[in-house]
Amino acid sequence: MKEFDYIIIGGGCAGLSLAYELEINDKLKEKTLAIIETRQEYKRDKTWSFWKVFDHNFEDCVIKNWNNFTINTSEGFQELSNKSFPYQSIDSEKFYKKINSRINSNPNVSLFKNLNYVNSKNSLIFNSVFEGELDKSKLWQHFQGIEIETNKDIFDDEILNLMDFNCDQKNDVHFFYTLPFNKNTALIETTWLSDLEDQSLMNYDLQLENYIKNNLGIKNYNIKFKEKGAIPLFYPSFNNDNKTINIGTAGGMTRLSTGYTFLNIQEHSKYIVKHIDDIEKIKMYHIGKKYRFLDKVFLRVLKNHPDKMPKIFFEMFKASSNSVIKFLSNKSNIFEDINIVSRMPKLIFMRALFN
Repeated sequence: MKEFDYIIIGGGCAGLSLAYELEINDKLKEKTLAIIETRQEYKRDKTWSFWKVFDHNFEDCVIKNWNNFTINTSEGFQELSNKSFPYQSIDSEKFYKKINSRINSNPNVSLFKNLNYVNSKNSLIFNSVFEGELDKSKLWQHFQGIEIETNKDIFDDEILNLMDFNCDQKNDVHFFYTLPFNKNTALIETTWLSDLEDQSLMNYDLQLENYIKNNLGIKNYNIKFKEKGAIPLFYPSFNNDNKTINIGTAGGMTRLSTGYTFLNIQEHSKYIVKHIDDIEKIKMYHIGKKYRFLDKVFLRVLKNHPDKMPKIFFEMFKASSNSVIKFLSNKSNIFEDINIVSRMPKLIFMRALFN
């Protein structure tokens, strides 16, 4: 079996982002890389969305930018605008194609279906894959989305609906999410924040059908694409050692209060590549400690008071759009943190803080 300097386990978003970062920074001219990925082919399977709070490598993979977004609850409706930090969606098929076309031209990069095909004894390993099954009784963000196409121009493609809580909550947290790519095409998702043990929450097809018909008033449409996923809203237990570095969600790159991961992966990849020559000596990369602490308190409130969450989100988004976006994207300063935290129901959050 062949030996490699680097091995990336999992050729998804995190693994390919790191491979691309290594490649464009000329770290694979004299080093070899093996990518372990089980899928038979790369095709569109996900849509990654986020506020663009810094430049990234994949602007040419963006489907759409928005500067306006709305929040809907029983409390009412609010619209926010921000031209500094557009909301972006990336097409995973374009992302995969861009990276694979680049790394496939490098003879020092090899792809394998299984780790058993390589000798990993002396390799530096980057792992993005969970071993075994994660705890379904904990909190998850689970969702299903469909991209629909209508015969008529229905959507306002200048504004996205970030959260619509006007739906059955079933004693958990439930909202819909609509990204209009143009006037007759949109991605619509049903999203739950709950455990994965209640199967009654997972009739996603029916939820989407009812929402599109009853809330959006659309009766005739074609489904172009479907995606489905579940993101753990907890940090799985993994051991980083001198030879294995966890990346992606497995490496703690998911912001637990939001599920946002894509830009955190990009920052982590840049950090690894910058320090690749002395990676065994540097500190492990984390999302900021203050966000980990605040998310821990936030998720306690979510778990204990799911009925309060639509109002909490609604109040949060009454802050300036800059403050909210930077807070949710790990880029806020202390004054912006105070601006957000001060809008939270104090008694509930104080109890969560000390429990």
